[in-house]
Amino acid sequence: MAAQASCAASPEIEALLGATNSITTAPAKPKKKLIRRVEKDRSVIYRRSFQGGFLLLNLWIGAQFYSWVRHLELGLGPSQVARPAGVEGWLPIAGLMDLKFWLLSGQIPLVHPAAMFLLLTFLSISFVFRKAFCSWLCPIGTISEYLWRAGKNVFGRNFNLPRWIDLPLRGLKYLLLGFFVWAISTMSAAGIRDFMTSPYGLIADVKMLNFFRHIGETGLLILGVIVAASVFVPNFWCRFLCPYGALLGLTSLLSPMKIRRNPEPCIDCGKCTKACPSALPVDKLMKIQSAECTGCLECVAVCPAENALGMNLPAMLRPRKERVGLPTWALAAGIALTFLGMAGFAKATGHWNSPVPDAVYQRLVPNADQAAHPMP
Repeated sequence: MAAQASCAASPEIEALLGATNSITTAPAKPKKKLIRRVEKDRSVIYRRSFQGGFLLLNLWIGAQFYSWVRHLELGLGPSQVARPAGVEGWLPIAGLMDLKFWLLSGQIPLVHPAAMFLLLTFLSISFVFRKAFCSWLCPIGTISEYLWRAGKNVFGRNFNLPRWIDLPLRGLKYLLLGFFVWAISTMSAAGIRDFMTSPYGLIADVKMLNFFRHIGETGLLILGVIVAASVFVPNFWCRFLCPYGALLGLTSLLSPMKIRRNPEPCIDCGKCTKACPSALPVDKLMKIQSAECTGCLECVAVCPAENALGMNLPAMLRPRKERVGLPTWALAAGIALTFLGMAGFAKATGHWNSPVPDAVYQRLVPNADQAAHPMP
């Protein structure tokens, strides 16, 4: 009897089991068909060329500047090598001060004007092309990138810090930026002019050079820690400590240009997220709005699907709405034209070099270490 009851009940049990299985084993999501990209991606070639060219430019400027300083330190009279105004690109604080002076007074500053024009150049690039200065032009960003790539090749991987550590550390660069902005915000136009025309302000670039020439044990230790950390954590300095990058990142938030993902051709392979040095979830977002995006196009370079990922304007502003990505050559040309155009304008209008007499430099440069900061 029990056996008969069991057999009689088996259809109901089988139906119940079938219903349960239909609930727990949902049908697999259909795999998307990959439509491979037609054109070969050249973003890596363009970006590495820009990085190498700008690094060489800075090395040339540095060598020329060092030669100029040494000539004056040895008391050999006016140097045959001109002081390169491009060295002021390494004076972002002077650039911020000059920018405020210009906004308050309406006058182009006389001392370190190239610092202001270069700052405006890099802000313009960040507004139009995201934080591309950091990944395309910045020598420190280039060195940092090659450090973590070397670490990956040697040790087989890099490391991303846990979110609970990563977020507070990323805030450090904004704290540093806030400090500098606060300090400059308290200065009047007259105060900025007095600072810039003081012995300290006139040779701020020489003071910067001497800091690295005469760096002490503490400075070397800090530098060594940053270099070592950069081998294991991608863009350690840029991600956590660079106030210049923080300023450019905030500016890039206003940019209409963004990395955009088209979900229809996207096959959800996740390669873009794995390639992103800023650890952004590219494959989960429709557009990347983070201030950490440097426009390096590493995610675009590894994407295998045609028209699935690229940097571009919103669809309503594109001449070709169906195309997600701006051609890399156009991005590279835009960055180059912005840089050359701004620097060329400053030179053509006579606002590139500081009109400081040679006699003043001959007196101040040999005694640069004695020039005290004019602010209490």
